[in-house]
Amino acid sequence: MLENEPTELVRRDKYFSDLGLSDEDAGDATQVVELLVAHPRLMQRPVVVRGGRAVISRPPTTVLELL
Repeated sequence: MLENEPTELVRRDKYFSDLGLSDEDAGDATQVVELLVAHPRLMQRPVVVRGGRAVISRPPTTVLELL
């Protein structure tokens, strides 16, 4: 339902780098799923769903796309 690439669901913050991760560790959908299962804190939140569409609401103003 997201128009974004799966890799955009991964937050690349200090925790991400502290884990020793790089963009290659979240390069495809399978890697993203494995990474988020192991480290749920890395998931971009919130993901807002409405009418069969979804957006990653970071920044929060992106939720306006669904309204």
